[in-house]
Amino acid sequence: MALTVDSLRNAVANILAALETEHERLTTLDGQIGDGDLGITLIKAFRELDRVKGTWPDDVGMALMQGAQAVSKVSSSSFGTLLATSMMAVAKLAKGRPEVAWNEVPGFFDKAVEAMMARGKASLGDKTVMDAVSGAAKAGAGKDDPAELLAALRRGTDQAMAEFRDKPNKIGRARIFAERTVGMDDPGMVAFKVMIDAV
Repeated sequence: MALTVDSLRNAVANILAALETEHERLTTLDGQIGDGDLGITLIKAFRELDRVKGTWPDDVGMALMQGAQAVSKVSSSSFGTLLATSMMAVAKLAKGRPEVAWNEVPGFFDKAVEAMMARGKASLGDKTVMDAVSGAAKAGAGKDDPAELLAALRRGTDQAMAEFRDKPNKIGRARIFAERTVGMDDPGMVAFKVMIDAV
């Protein structure tokens, strides 16, 4: 068993189902320290991904590239841009492959973080979604079984959120409210947790 385009389609459907109930909470959370558009951005992105996923080819990389283009089409927000950027970066690694070994997924997450840092001008430690994705990647390293991998990704995400909860945000609009962000979960991290938990 390996990650295929059908795996991606299932992930999109599951994440969309979660966002249908969670997007308002994410928007409210984001509104406390940011633009307040996070939930709206994600629900629009995943509704579009769900709409187009049936047209994706069996090539994992090409499917991800088409998915990134779909996200870019419906979302111009910073989080939407980072999501599309990370999908494009991973697409290049998976191009031409109908399936990907599960133990490659943490490396894909690392590549996504690298691409998001370059695009968003943020660093690990700034208390952003990138810290959660990086934490998930570290926890999932070396896992071949999909169930064990997913459990590790969730554990790594939770650990990253716990580590940064009592730290201030250091980048973006949230840095203006740095003291207010101490004791709060970063909205991007919460969004990533919603997605990982839904898969």
